[in-house]
Amino acid sequence: MSNRPTNRWFPMALIALLLLTSAWAADPDDKLRADAQTAMRKAAEYYRNKVALRGGYVYYYSPDLKLRYGEGIATPTQIWVQPPGTPTVGLAYLAAYRATGDKFYLDAAREAGEALIYGQLKSGGWQNCIDFDPKGRVNLYRNGKGGGQNNSTLDDNISQSAIRFMARLDEALEFNDATVHESATIALEALLKAQFANGAFPQIWTGPVPKVEIKKTSYPDYDSRTEGKVKDYWNMYTLNDGLAGTVSETLLAADAVYKDSRYRTAFAKLGDFLVLAQMPDPQPAWAQQYSRDMQPIWARRFEPAAITGGESQDALETLMKIYRTTGDKKYLEPIPRALAYLKASLLPDGRLARYYELKTNRPLYMTRRGDEYSLTYDDSMLPDHYGWKVTSRLSAIEAEYQSLSSTGKSQQRERKLSELRPDAQKVIDGLDAESRWVSTYSGEPLYGQPKFKTGDRYLHSGVFSANIETLSAFIAATK
Repeated sequence: MSNRPTNRWFPMALIALLLLTSAWAADPDDKLRADAQTAMRKAAEYYRNKVALRGGYVYYYSPDLKLRYGEGIATPTQIWVQPPGTPTVGLAYLAAYRATGDKFYLDAAREAGEALIYGQLKSGGWQNCIDFDPKGRVNLYRNGKGGGQNNSTLDDNISQSAIRFMARLDEALEFNDATVHESATIALEALLKAQFANGAFPQIWTGPVPKVEIKKTSYPDYDSRTEGKVKDYWNMYTLNDGLAGTVSETLLAADAVYKDSRYRTAFAKLGDFLVLAQMPDPQPAWAQQYSRDMQPIWARRFEPAAITGGESQDALETLMKIYRTTGDKKYLEPIPRALAYLKASLLPDGRLARYYELKTNRPLYMTRRGDEYSLTYDDSMLPDHYGWKVTSRLSAIEAEYQSLSSTGKSQQRERKLSELRPDAQKVIDGLDAESRWVSTYSGEPLYGQPKFKTGDRYLHSGVFSANIETLSAFIAATK
């Protein structure tokens, strides 16, 4: 029998060392990725199985799902196309499918596509709302159901978001679903035919647009405060509500999915229009909409012929996007003049006015009595249904322009894993016991202007989609 002491602690220490070494060798994101996958699946199951209506969605829901809101209260048979409605949620499902390969998300996206296909118009695009009740708020659907208007719209990113989603769904289904493929290609063909020869798009189309003479923009020779109202402004050249940016994204997505040069050509033509539409001095920026003579015109009663802070920023961002894709410096040429003008036009609070009076450059506002609107220079009594001032993005625009013009490279980059990690953890922690992300209203402006009171709790399709996108990006980055 040996006289050596027994080292009973040695096997235990060895096991502990091996476990510690294994922990050091393991990917520190393994647990967070597993948690992200679990949270995302639970949230998506809730939204797909309990919130969706025939695969479609509206903007907001009361926590008990008894109240549904789009542009106002939605009926039990309505879904919304306008973001953050059905296409927004559908694109989030596709992001989850790409990140995980889980067919559950592809099936959920396919259901959203079916809902959009039901409400696609004869003219190829969409209106903001789809009603599954033939006696409800219906338009002239391709499926033969419904009736009434056939106005495909580019207002508020409506047809654009639906087309992007349908094209990406077609791609995810490997172009094997004939119904989805038909819907996407019909919509894209209609969009191409809605582009004017000068590269512009209307707000609404019902069929191919007429041929037009290509002109540069100019100031009207009448009093634009009282004249120049066009009854059918929606058929004219439109930049309202970021149309240039959202249409350009749609054409880029179509080019990426279908590898058809017509989409890249239409994308560049849109840039040609933005060059043409830049106003001369003393206001070298852009208007919301233009006549066929390329002069700023009125739209709705509270949308005067004017230079606009929001659309001008969107035009600058779109021109840089087109340069990044084409490499043609003619799309950068308008930017320095516009930047200098807009920076000089900033309001004392650092924002831009939505409207600047033609030639005088005085910020324009409106007062309202009943249904009557009156122009004013006074911003003390503004109607609250409309954004009369917009956040300045000029610093970021100028930095991107300087980078592109000096190096030819963009400052834009994908989010780093170090940035995604805390965002993913926050999203996971925010999921409640019922697998929901519940928002609390604090007075912030919301699409559709729901009649929420401070402290009201609600489900938000935009929040759901953004959180799914965040978790998907984190999961994809840690593969």
